[in-house]
Amino acid sequence: MEESYISRTSGIKMKDKIGYAFGDLASCLVFGLTTNILNKFCTDVLEISVLSVMIMTIVARIWDAINDPIWGRIIDAAPARADGRYRRWLKIFALPVAIASILMFLNVKGFSMTWRTVWIYFTYILFGMVYTCINIPYGSLAQVITSDDKERSSLSVFRSIGSTFGAMPAMLLASFCYVAMVDDNGNKILGTDGKALKVMDPTRTLIGAALIAVLAIVFFFLCYRWTKERVVSRPAPREKGATKKVILALLKSRPFMTVSIASMLFLAAQMFQTGYNTYLFDKFFNAQGLTMLPMVFQYLPVAIVMFFATKLGNRFGRREICSYGVLLAAVFYAALFVLSLFGITNVWLYLVANLMGGIGTAFIFLLNWALAADAIDYNKVAYGVNDEATSYAFFTFMRKLGQTVATVLINVPLLIIGYNGSQLKTEGLTPDALKTMYNYSVMIPAALFLLLFIILRFVYPLGKKRIEELQVEKEKVLREENAAA
Repeated sequence: MEESYISRTSGIKMKDKIGYAFGDLASCLVFGLTTNILNKFCTDVLEISVLSVMIMTIVARIWDAINDPIWGRIIDAAPARADGRYRRWLKIFALPVAIASILMFLNVKGFSMTWRTVWIYFTYILFGMVYTCINIPYGSLAQVITSDDKERSSLSVFRSIGSTFGAMPAMLLASFCYVAMVDDNGNKILGTDGKALKVMDPTRTLIGAALIAVLAIVFFFLCYRWTKERVVSRPAPREKGATKKVILALLKSRPFMTVSIASMLFLAAQMFQTGYNTYLFDKFFNAQGLTMLPMVFQYLPVAIVMFFATKLGNRFGRREICSYGVLLAAVFYAALFVLSLFGITNVWLYLVANLMGGIGTAFIFLLNWALAADAIDYNKVAYGVNDEATSYAFFTFMRKLGQTVATVLINVPLLIIGYNGSQLKTEGLTPDALKTMYNYSVMIPAALFLLLFIILRFVYPLGKKRIEELQVEKEKVLREENAAA
């Protein structure tokens, strides 16, 4: 019996899985700096207004709407070399990404407010550009490591494991980049609870960011060395209007647009929680040393679920287990809000809810990239779209929109309560402002996860049965392409 094309371009090794995980570990090391630290660094150290920070992310996303598709098209049209079509970009852009990560955390407070704002806008947009240059080919890499959907599901799990470990150093830095506030006589300034008030230290933050950036370089190179491109990927034709044609095909693809929006919302919820918690644990709970625990409690279930996520996804359907998981998370955050109405707002109760929410979101966290790969396979079969890098560029842009949504959701509540980084060094927030801060911390995740459930369960069309049919259709398409080549 003739061996199928899919079986010939599969058979990944554990080395491939670990190497692929290292790629997202490296990406999340530096990306975590922008999601967990940068917002507070801007407002508390550089004393840039909350509104300016929010506008910065919007400006960056406008530029990304232009930059990301162009870069995706460049990668699709570039000929493959001895070290592959996508892997080589990891070693080319590892150092630029690290440098851009460090530049954002230089303490330029000695400059005027105008120049401080210009500097942070410039470095943040620069980081976004070079991050795109390495993240798009990395995302596309899964399509050429293997053509088997079950193996891609396994790669998605390992990628998510890598991102879990990659996000932790930034959260660790968020917990330990503070020093006690002192008055002119060197005495510690105490809060109403008798504990010393703390402020973010720019030197600790910069050193931590530099160490994290160096680690990212190491893991990008390990990803390059330990992965193998098995699927032959031909360069896209260099024809006028090709990018527009691909984008239009993606826009009319219900599976691709649905999974892109779902990924955007999930990232927005994740980033809102990690970014907002730096304010919540600093001002509401006055427990700066516990800042990283919500992430630990959220991702702890991942360490367990990762052993059977692929098997459950293959048996019950990736769409099915992901959708009901986020519904569980929505219920727990809604419960926290209800309890707050009765004056119950305890830090340990909040952390327990984070743990339960983490159980619910573990599946989509681990299988998110497998869902994206399914949608890209659908586009290949239904519309003949073979431009993986352009597809991932669009998908990456949608995830960046999630970052913008998260930034808005973080900063709008801060604007509502009148948060001012400079003023808060001498004055605290009012009890009403603190209560409002807490309410937003639980209401927003509850709403996002509920919306995510509705989209995944009732709009996204690639359920278990359709995925099985898609594998058969893809085998036929790949055979025809291989014969033509």
